[in-house]
Amino acid sequence: MSVYSMTGYASAATRAVSGADSGPAAAALTVELRSVNSRFLDLSFRLPDEWRGLEAALRERLAGAFRRGKIELRLSSARDDADAWPQPTADQLHRLSQLESQVQSWLPKAAPLSTHEALQWCRSASAAVRADDAVLDAAERAIAGLRAAREREGARLAAVLAERVARLRELAAQAEPLVPAVVQRQQQRFVERWHEALQATGAAASIGEQALRERALNEAAAYALRIDVAEELARLRAHLDEIGRLLAKGGEVGKRLDFLIQELQREANTLGSKSAALELTAIAVEMKVAIEQMREQVQNLE
Repeated sequence: MSVYSMTGYASAATRAVSGADSGPAAAALTVELRSVNSRFLDLSFRLPDEWRGLEAALRERLAGAFRRGKIELRLSSARDDADAWPQPTADQLHRLSQLESQVQSWLPKAAPLSTHEALQWCRSASAAVRADDAVLDAAERAIAGLRAAREREGARLAAVLAERVARLRELAAQAEPLVPAVVQRQQQRFVERWHEALQATGAAASIGEQALRERALNEAAAYALRIDVAEELARLRAHLDEIGRLLAKGGEVGKRLDFLIQELQREANTLGSKSAALELTAIAVEMKVAIEQMREQVQNLE
């Protein structure tokens, strides 16, 4: 299954034809879909007033195709004969004449209708173009196009995430052999400073050498546990394995990946705070940079 982005654009056009008193009327219809990232599915519609009745059907189709994202559907229509002269029928002209006579019988001073006014009335009286099936068909094609666009963008994002996962694995591999050496070096340094402190305070003269040695080793062991980051590296690898599994599985993985990115950030922060060597600190900083880049990409996944 593919990984889908929440960002994309698609459009579909169609023509609608309907009969009218003055002859068949046609309109060019365009359905546009724009999608950006959002925590939930947020749908908005920009429809002409005569098409408001289709909002429920359009909402149902969008909700069935997408799970997350802020999606705007815009429908625009243009009459093919918008600038053409209307062709009034005899029935329209007869009805208009009757209305004019009725008005003048009540309002004798009313001016007679001009040719332009009569043509404008005939144009507005023509039946509006409506073809719900054509609009819904165009909407379904636009939805299919948006899904394809989000799939292509999702594939690119997944490739970027896979690169960052590989980089984090390399950094973890670089840090792993440093951990025992750093722990041993810091432990030895701790023991040396322990003895220096005892000598400076004169405590070594009143406490047996064996007792001092055991106390020093115990304190050094406790200190070594505090600076050991082997567990953090192990958990980081486990999170990377899960991210790789989700990317391979595909589907709605955005929220799960977002949680795993937070866990990666926590492990990298702990690694940096517990680091007792410049080498490990540099690795922790580079890990944080890679994780932040992943977080920005994951926020765009469905």
